[in-house]
Amino acid sequence: MTLTIAARAANPATLNTPLLVVLLPAGTELPAHLKALDKAIGGGIGRTMRRGDFRGGRDESLHLSGGSRGPRRVLLVGYGTASDRPLALRRAATLAARQANRLGVGSLALVAGTVDGREAEQVLVGLQLGCWEYLDLRTPPPENERRAPLADATLIAENAKTLSAAVDAARAIGAGYDVSRRLAQMPGNLCTPDLLADTARDIGKRHSLKVTVLGRREMEREKMGSFLCVAQGTPQDPKLVAMEYRGGPKGQKPIVLVGKGLCFDTGGISIKPAERMEFMKFDMCGAAGVIGAMEAIARLALPVNVVGVFGATTNMPSGTAVKPGDVVTASTGTTIEIINTDAEGRLVLADVLAWVKRFDPAAVVDAATLTGACVIALGNTTTGALGNDDALVAEVVGAAKRASEPAWQLPMFDEYRELIKSDVADIKNTGGRAAGTITAAMFLREFVSYPWVHLDVAGTAYSEGDLTITPKGPTGVPTGTFIEFVRGRAH
Repeated sequence: MTLTIAARAANPATLNTPLLVVLLPAGTELPAHLKALDKAIGGGIGRTMRRGDFRGGRDESLHLSGGSRGPRRVLLVGYGTASDRPLALRRAATLAARQANRLGVGSLALVAGTVDGREAEQVLVGLQLGCWEYLDLRTPPPENERRAPLADATLIAENAKTLSAAVDAARAIGAGYDVSRRLAQMPGNLCTPDLLADTARDIGKRHSLKVTVLGRREMEREKMGSFLCVAQGTPQDPKLVAMEYRGGPKGQKPIVLVGKGLCFDTGGISIKPAERMEFMKFDMCGAAGVIGAMEAIARLALPVNVVGVFGATTNMPSGTAVKPGDVVTASTGTTIEIINTDAEGRLVLADVLAWVKRFDPAAVVDAATLTGACVIALGNTTTGALGNDDALVAEVVGAAKRASEPAWQLPMFDEYRELIKSDVADIKNTGGRAAGTITAAMFLREFVSYPWVHLDVAGTAYSEGDLTITPKGPTGVPTGTFIEFVRGRAH
């Protein structure tokens, strides 16, 4: 269910809502804008704060009963001492929406004091992220056990009339995240290359985007031996999809967003351990991020040209699968020795990155759940960022920060290329355990001829456990980073 969001001016003390969420910083006294509300519920907020029962720390929450009139419940949520208030408000709003969904309140109102446009947008995006669920395949509980999902959320602000642009932007961004997370959460037998291509076509039809789809035969004509070697072990038709949004001036070089779309990754002949292999349905989160970002960019009607491209297939072991020791030839003529068939994402991206040269891009940003080494290096908090243009990397890292999807630059010194030299071909597809994230990026660099940044989202695109504001499953990364990068270029 899509959350309906709005902003309006109202008196929180007299607001007839099942739940009023109040976002508060750390160490604050009762703010002036809450005194009437406090009085209406018998002074409960003030007493709670004076006693130190609620101190406004990050992720701290306290649920209070309402009065005989006005809000029926009040939920206090802290956002700590924040250096970036908009992102702190977003996190708190996300947590509030998760709790509201569990409570089954159906609708809520939220108060955060005085907010500007960016703060309002972040709050409303957070609410949409927090109430997101994937219920497509679940049998509903008995009617007497059902709770109302969160369907409506309103930001209460005195300056609500000035926030219409922020509300519209938040709706667009929320829709983008909804698309990417839904695709990512689908099981691999449903989320196939065909489904990803059909989703792109649907978005193209709704937003008048040109959509190009290449299948196995078309890729054979393009001599994409690197991509096709990954797909040779599966009967499913691989897809290379391009979605063209032309919101900028004619002739303006486009930004190109590229995503890895491995709808399931067994590792191929170099098969993965059975334990936790089910999470490999998330190996298409880069592609999901591209698709979700294109949905949002089109809704935002940004004055810039953008092309979203992804390569989709599955990596399966079979009698026809590529083997360690094989040598394949990419569309550029580069020969590649296959050392490990589980280093397949870079093989797909190699031909995709070479193919997008035809768009004469101003910049290319790719995202992929590429290496376990990135999870070891940066955990589940930070995306690895690498590229051939330090200024562009800094721009993308800045966009990631604005999107609350933090990224950190890793080096790409020429010495690392020595690790992917092959004895029998031009390069090999893995350089071993040392500097695994960097050597994967060095491999990709062989196929780019334009300003380029690679985002390794292996640790950030999905979570194998609950992350307080994000449940187990897809986080939506890198959707927001793509959107914010394009918005930055548009403005």
